[in-house]
Amino acid sequence: MRRLRWDARSSPLPKRPYLDTALVYLGLAVVIVVIATATGGGFARALVIAALFWVVATGYGLLAMRRRIARARQREEVES
Repeated sequence: MRRLRWDARSSPLPKRPYLDTALVYLGLAVVIVVIATATGGGFARALVIAALFWVVATGYGLLAMRRRIARARQREEVES
């Protein structure tokens, strides 16, 4: 039986890691606004919450990506 493993360390880095991270979280922020307005919530309130979500999530994602890139560079230096 073959086991699937999800190991982020072995996957290659994307071409535009920072832009990709920001766009993914922007898409999720749009989903927050759409769901909130579709269920009868206030548009302005949903927009504020989505904006806060985007800022916090993108900031965390960028820091995580920066650490991942630094670890990949360290591994490359050790291997060479």
